[in-house]
Amino acid sequence: MTAATASARRAAWLKTLHQWHWVSSALCLVGMLLFSVTGITLNHAADIEGRPAVSQQTATVPPPLRAALQQMQPQVQQQHRGRAPVPAALGDWLRSQWAVDAGVHEAEWSPEELYLSLPRPGGDAWVRIALDDGSAEYELTDRGWISYLNDLHKGRHTGAAWRWFIDVFAAAALVFSLTGLLILQMHAGKRPFTWPMVGLGLLVPVLLALLLVH
Repeated sequence: MTAATASARRAAWLKTLHQWHWVSSALCLVGMLLFSVTGITLNHAADIEGRPAVSQQTATVPPPLRAALQQMQPQVQQQHRGRAPVPAALGDWLRSQWAVDAGVHEAEWSPEELYLSLPRPGGDAWVRIALDDGSAEYELTDRGWISYLNDLHKGRHTGAAWRWFIDVFAAAALVFSLTGLLILQMHAGKRPFTWPMVGLGLLVPVLLALLLVH
């Protein structure tokens, strides 16, 4: 292989690496900013803890719906061990009454009541319905935007779409990091501090984990 051929091949590889590097950086830019900022807020969660806002509402389930729930309760208790998806009619009532989307959440059924837990990023919610008189309670807890972003970081109660986003972001971040490392390797001959800096980036977290993390 001639020097000219080797140089051309190296230039082609470097061009390809740069293309993959900038494309992957564009894909994971917003995610990198989000996870970096929330890494700081999670690390100092005790110092920046917000005050949750709690709202409560009450209503009465219509008699026909209450009768249907009472009729379903023994069957759910016997066949599903007290846990079953929210019936469509109840889901429609919750949506119209409190704009609650029961979705695929399962409710807990007992002879006395139906309890529906509705966890969400940055907060929590629940619905309790007494089967004897149809009295219903709805409580919503909002812990603020910082808690919401922290839960996005952890993937807490975020659903399948956000989990897919995290997977795609992680793959793009891997491509970004590995292509960056290969670009560093190709420029290392002209940049003597390249490998000492890479080594320092590896050594510091390893020493902290071994010596200072208990």
